[in-house]
Amino acid sequence: MLQPLWKPSEQRIKESNMYRFMQSVNRAYGTYFTDYDALYRWSVENIAAFWKEMWDYAQIKASKGYDQVIDDPAIMPGAKWFSGSRLNFAENLLRFRDDGTALVFKGEDSIRRTLSYNELFSATAKLADSLRRLGVVSGDRVVGFMPNMPESIIAMLAATSIGATWSSCSPDFGIKGVLDRFGQTKPKILFTADGYFFKGKPLDCLAKIAGIAKEIPSLEKIIVVPYTQEAPNLTDFPKAIQYADCLKNDAEEIEFAQLPFEHPLYIMYSSGTTGLPKCMVQSAGGVLLHQLKELILHTDLKRQDTIFYFTTCGWMMWNWLATSLAVGATLVLYDGNPFHPGPDALWRMAEEEKISVFGTSAGYIAAMKNAGVKPARQFQLPALKALLSTGSPLSKEDFRFIYQEVKSDLQLASISGGSDLNGCFALGNPMGPVYEGELQCRGLGMKVFAYDENGSPVVGQRGELVCTAAFPSMPIHFWDDQNGKKYYSAYFYRFPGIWTHGDFIEVTERGGLIMYGRSDATLNPGGVRIGTAEIYRVVEQIEEVADSVVVGQEWRNDIRIILFVKMKEGFDLTDALRDKIKNDIRSNTSPRHLPAKILQVPDIPYTLNLKKVELAVKKMIHGREVKNKDALKNPEVLDFFAGIAELQE
Repeated sequence: MLQPLWKPSEQRIKESNMYRFMQSVNRAYGTYFTDYDALYRWSVENIAAFWKEMWDYAQIKASKGYDQVIDDPAIMPGAKWFSGSRLNFAENLLRFRDDGTALVFKGEDSIRRTLSYNELFSATAKLADSLRRLGVVSGDRVVGFMPNMPESIIAMLAATSIGATWSSCSPDFGIKGVLDRFGQTKPKILFTADGYFFKGKPLDCLAKIAGIAKEIPSLEKIIVVPYTQEAPNLTDFPKAIQYADCLKNDAEEIEFAQLPFEHPLYIMYSSGTTGLPKCMVQSAGGVLLHQLKELILHTDLKRQDTIFYFTTCGWMMWNWLATSLAVGATLVLYDGNPFHPGPDALWRMAEEEKISVFGTSAGYIAAMKNAGVKPARQFQLPALKALLSTGSPLSKEDFRFIYQEVKSDLQLASISGGSDLNGCFALGNPMGPVYEGELQCRGLGMKVFAYDENGSPVVGQRGELVCTAAFPSMPIHFWDDQNGKKYYSAYFYRFPGIWTHGDFIEVTERGGLIMYGRSDATLNPGGVRIGTAEIYRVVEQIEEVADSVVVGQEWRNDIRIILFVKMKEGFDLTDALRDKIKNDIRSNTSPRHLPAKILQVPDIPYTLNLKKVELAVKKMIHGREVKNKDALKNPEVLDFFAGIAELQE
């Protein structure tokens, strides 16, 4: 029987927000739940009751209450949530006005900045007043081309306090990548920094902004935040104004626009590596309630916590982190290379800032391990209670690494969802154990199953991740989507009326989830479905290999598996090493997982959010066009895959 890597103590369970929420449900409904499984079943069998309780437990601030929680959870898309209510997203995030620390900012320049909740409210009030004077009204789009810094949070809060819709990209996006996103949604105001730091070097943003501004005629003003320069020269930017000038007013209060639950809050973007990015419009109430459920219950976030997530403004985890303000926690923002000036930079910061919830990607954890970072031996981390990982499946070996080399008494919450819902389907459970390779649980209120090819739920078998009931943070629509066709085809085409997310998963007998990678990247040799994560987990353990990507190649009326490997410095891919890789894959998976070819490449392509782009590689080896390469961190690498002669043998 598989033993857990970690179990919470009885004291920790009873002090958790999840336990307290369960007790409040027991009191309200006369139930006697004692564990998460029972609470989860109730939450998905009583959708309206669960979200009502969540609204109350999260103490949602609303000027007008709701008439009905939901009309019908079976309607997807199109279910109506909390009809009749009026609220403001920013008002909920700015409910605290005191001297508690709201934001801590650290960039590569090593200058630490902090803002109290009072200071955050004051700055937002002044900026919101300036945005109103610039003509921003409810429904306008305000965007950020910004580093992960306090001014990005303030700009989002100021815009959404008025009822404007916010979206953002990180400054490492190329001009085309930005235009593919902002160009679709026609923003009125753009926030940017003059530059940003990466690997110790200041990089300019203003040259990009000049190119972007020429192509977006809807832009009326560009607000420039100084970061790499004390006073950037804006004489060549007729639409630009200094951020500091927007704070030179006497505004002390904020006029929070009171808007319907479904009012557009964010526009989020798909990766855009297979076509123009999808522009997913999400509601203020839906994002607020859904993310507070995840933060308060599944992450066990409390006012006294300090939470950090390594992210950029172009990844949904930035939006997710920002909602932590509604809990009153301290948010740590970091911008730059996580390995600068050394591979232990983030853990040094974790010690100094007494971070209690540390969030990152699976890719970072693997890179940290390969770099020899061992936080438990190098730093004092008494405050650390949870480590969150997302972005791609976390290997069993990396689960064990966390408990051996980071902290033994720690909740490791591997979580999974997407920008599509600005949240997660699978999450952490502070009341439950952690098993290697498993995400702890399906999220409360999320009626998630693994479906086989016939559309039947299966346990202990691999299948498509589906959600069979509506949830509040579903997109309200896609931008400029005539008749909702793009929205429908993105999620509801495979199983009508059921959200099909595009992940290949297994629901275990314990109620946990195992992730096998994207289902559209699933390998199908001989008609057998194989998740790419199964192969990565083996290859990651091979000492000579630095990185890899695996795809399926169409070949003689079938699919054959191709494994590309990037070698560590000083190593080459020899025939002996190929044999070792194949033997390890065969012994740890099955003969069906064996690659037909193993080929050496100089690098592996990633998106700017550090996700492997298997589909782009697959397109290249089949001679198909990869659009929007600006969404990639290293697009030049793709050209190598197009001309590999061995793929024709």
